[in-house]
Amino acid sequence: MSTPLHPTPTIDSLLRVIEVRDSEVALLKLMVDKLKLQLLRRVRAEFGTSSEQLDAQINLIEVTAALAQPAAAAPARTAPANAPEIDRSLPAHLPREAQVHRPDATAAHHDTTGQRCGCTACGGRLRQIGQDVSEQLEYVPSHFKVIRHVRPKLACVTCQTIFQAAAPSRPIARGVAGPGLIAHVMVSKYCDHIPLYRQSGIYARDGVEIDRSTMAGWVDRGDQLLDPLVAALGRYTLAAAKVHADDTPVPVLSPGLGKTKTGRLWVYVRDDRPAGSKDAPAAWYQYSPDRKGEHPQRHLKQYRGILQADAYGGWIKLYDSGNVTEAACWAHARRPWWDLYLSTDKAEDSLAAQALRRIAALYAVEKEIRGQPPEIRRAHRQARAGPLLDELHVWLNNLVGRVSAKSELAQAIGYSLVRWQALTRYRDDGRIEIDNNAAERALRGVALGRGNYLFMGSDAGGERAAAIYSLVETAKLNGLDPEGYLREVLGRIADHPINRIDELLPWNIGRQDDEQRQTVGSMAA
Repeated sequence: MSTPLHPTPTIDSLLRVIEVRDSEVALLKLMVDKLKLQLLRRVRAEFGTSSEQLDAQINLIEVTAALAQPAAAAPARTAPANAPEIDRSLPAHLPREAQVHRPDATAAHHDTTGQRCGCTACGGRLRQIGQDVSEQLEYVPSHFKVIRHVRPKLACVTCQTIFQAAAPSRPIARGVAGPGLIAHVMVSKYCDHIPLYRQSGIYARDGVEIDRSTMAGWVDRGDQLLDPLVAALGRYTLAAAKVHADDTPVPVLSPGLGKTKTGRLWVYVRDDRPAGSKDAPAAWYQYSPDRKGEHPQRHLKQYRGILQADAYGGWIKLYDSGNVTEAACWAHARRPWWDLYLSTDKAEDSLAAQALRRIAALYAVEKEIRGQPPEIRRAHRQARAGPLLDELHVWLNNLVGRVSAKSELAQAIGYSLVRWQALTRYRDDGRIEIDNNAAERALRGVALGRGNYLFMGSDAGGERAAAIYSLVETAKLNGLDPEGYLREVLGRIADHPINRIDELLPWNIGRQDDEQRQTVGSMAA
């Protein structure tokens, strides 16, 4: 009697096969249900909320799916920034670190390799049927480190000549602070508006005790190192055909009196990007112990061109010299009308509301031509803004005889009429802006810092602040990280030739970085 090639299956084996297939069918149904509910959830998000029953069903399916996750441990991985599962509301350029969370259902059983993979309910094997991915933005705090510069001494075995590498230069001679630390202290104070005593407390929490007087010394020595670069920045700024100018008060401690006086920070901005220029923008700051006109007159002694500024009387001598052409600011002309508008509870039929609508029409023209070359801006302004300005001029003159000479309304009218030629000069020159907001934006950081550090310690501290503000704000105007820029400059400037100082200006540093990235990209290709 021969043995059958295929033994007859027993009832128990058939039952096990059925159980396995039933489990597979159940998993497939689970996957179908989950896909259905994902579709319903998307529909709910787009067309309105669903019922509580649907919410409960979604939660049930998600819990059930979690219990069916495989137990095999997966190593943490970094997902590419363009992975389809990332949260597009978070910055795509940030690195992704994946953390895989396994359900407790896999804890009871192990496979032949020792990996947990069994179901706690029946002991059956688990397999992955999908996954849910969510993202969380996390912050890794900055940290200190100590760099040890080791310079081996080598001696020739024949002639006993000793060789040793030269000591690397430091931003501060014999100082312990590296360029990155000095840059961080500077940017924290003058860009992030954190006073030195607060920085000292922050560093102490990391176990690093740095007295604020020590940091003040670093800032002072770093500023001295950067002085030639700030001077080069000033020369570049005043080489423009048009410069924006403004000033703001800063409290300064009077030596020996225990009181504060009011100093001034002046800013001169070169930014012709609204007129289609490719020249790099720049902001140059200067400090003075008071607001006498002699200070801006000294700053702009060699300047030849258009000065766009407010109605400060200190500019008049510059205009009278014939070397500087005045361009007034419509934002300042608008300001008294806005105050009047608020005083009338925003009455739309008031004269202030009418004036604001007329000025808004001028700004609407500017919005259409922003970024265009000067000749296009001039032609468009003459065609569109010219008639609006003529109508506004007639309207203002008609109001003069109808209002009290001492009223706020008369002052608002007089501000524009007295400066009408300077206010309308932008119409016939495409290089000029309608307002002086470029300079006012450059002073916003100073105003924020003023509220945090309360006062500057001395006139020397004011001059130091002006120098650092110049580099920080110019770096921001050129799309650079101020701290990264200062770190690069402080690491190089001690050994950099003074006759090539322009190479360290923000836009040149940025250009070098772009060229390096292009070189690396071409080599990789």
